Amino acid sequence: MSEEIASRGEKPTLKTIAGLTGLAVPTISRALNDAPDIGAETKRLVRKIATEIGYVPNRAGVRLRTGRTNVIALVMSTEHDVMNHTARLISSVAGGLRDTRFHLNVTPYFPGEDPMKPVRYIVETGSADAVILNQIEPEDPRIAYLMERSFPFATHGRTNWSDKHSYYDFDNTRFGEIATQRLCDRRRKHIALLAPPMRQHYAQHMAEGVSSTCAANDVSYVRIEGITSDSPGNMIVSQIHAFLDTHPEIDGIVVGSTSAALAVVTALEERGMTVGQEVDIFTKEAVPFIRLFRPDILSLSEAVGEAGHFLAQAAIQAIKDPSAPPMQALEVPTGD
Repeated sequence: MSEEIASRGEKPTLKTIAGLTGLAVPTISRALNDAPDIGAETKRLVRKIATEIGYVPNRAGVRLRTGRTNVIALVMSTEHDVMNHTARLISSVAGGLRDTRFHLNVTPYFPGEDPMKPVRYIVETGSADAVILNQIEPEDPRIAYLMERSFPFATHGRTNWSDKHSYYDFDNTRFGEIATQRLCDRRRKHIALLAPPMRQHYAQHMAEGVSSTCAANDVSYVRIEGITSDSPGNMIVSQIHAFLDTHPEIDGIVVGSTSAALAVVTALEERGMTVGQEVDIFTKEAVPFIRLFRPDILSLSEAVGEAGHFLAQAAIQAIKDPSAPPMQALEVPTGD
């Protein structure tokens, strides 16, 4: 069907879809815009035909008619854990927007760059209808800016103002408690934490869970300084060697990301240590794969796929119905 239209040199329009379905152009437009008075079957038919003929709405025209871009921007740092967490989040947000009129733009910012820059650009140019943010700080200036301007957004993580905005978060305090208790159950007495950057709220939650559980079990606790679970792998390897030179008693390490855990393992094995014997490692992962090839590493999975889908829907609700209570969810791990 799309080849036939293309062979005639035509660009698919709403009229094209109307001619193929027998529906009126206003009905086609409302179906594509997910209007509540259009039936689900009609919406499915219209979207199916639109996909088959390669119909793409004119963004400039949409914006003139509705004041919207039908774009949601996912603003992310390029230094984050690309191998695992970030890739999964992008995929799941995109999946959450599937079969809606919204499209996903991934807007990066780079190490050393002001993280406010892409957010200001989106708001001031109106290049998206909402933003999704991660790597959240307790009093994140990006969130303060968006709330002040009543611009729709959702966050992967909580702030000190979470009662006022949409978010999806993983309970990293509980993760820290579970990880540390598992190490204590394995009779580890000297536990270290390789945390995410401590300016981020989830890192503070994780450290709280680890430190409180160490205290409850009367074991020693230290947070590894100078590196984070977001640091480059070669830097982690080097700093873990230096850390163990001054803390040779460490027999359990909680790590905030999979890639960092692999770097820690490399450092330990370079020192002739065996994971699961002299030392245990407990990490968090977005995709459960690490124990498939390193069963000695202890781990707990975070449902990043569910997070992305939820955040997509939360952003859409914030656009469509800003007066509604914000969508909020907290994933609490059980350790099972």
